[in-house]
Amino acid sequence: MSIGVVVFPGSNCDRDMHWATEGCLGMPTRRVWHEETDLGGLEAVVLPGGFSYGDYLRCGAIARFAPVLQSLVDFAAKGGRVLGICNGFQVLTELGLLPGALTRNRDLHFICEDAQLSVSSARTPWMSRYGAEGQLTLPIAHGEGRYQCTPDTLKRLQDDDSIALRYSSNPNGSVEDIAGLTNAQGNVLGLMPHPERACDPVTGGTDGRHLLEALLS
Repeated sequence: MSIGVVVFPGSNCDRDMHWATEGCLGMPTRRVWHEETDLGGLEAVVLPGGFSYGDYLRCGAIARFAPVLQSLVDFAAKGGRVLGICNGFQVLTELGLLPGALTRNRDLHFICEDAQLSVSSARTPWMSRYGAEGQLTLPIAHGEGRYQCTPDTLKRLQDDDSIALRYSSNPNGSVEDIAGLTNAQGNVLGLMPHPERACDPVTGGTDGRHLLEALLS
């Protein structure tokens, strides 16, 4: 069994993810081209950051029609673990696997910095190793990371305990400081911060390791 990292035209974090999972954590990993439809043999699938299809129309709007994502819907429905990071989170909302939308940052600027985060829910394997109210630091790099949803959707997320991560100091205006969330079943996680950039001690931090280890736990 291995991890699949989807590669779209415009992806720029697929190699970062491959290095984090296989190079740092020893997890067998293969890149999955966006035109593929066979996800057999994969235990988890990652949608990496970048600018899928150039982010034309809006972030993730074209990627959601990629052949591989039609297979991903079935994969997730059967309980397969799916992780969407940054642009991958945007794709998951466009695809309907997660609710809400990611929009332009509050101040309309691209933000590239370390973000202090708190674990809002540790009910799923993604966050369980950090513990409830755990603290971690992960890099962010986005121009459209402001999470928004309707009041009814927000209540449902709260009722389902699906808000996984919150910003300690909100950098982009996301409602309720949301930095990452899961579906009700807990097998799909989307987040704007980059855990794959916090796995190698050489780059200055390893707070992303526990989250990525959950891909095969």
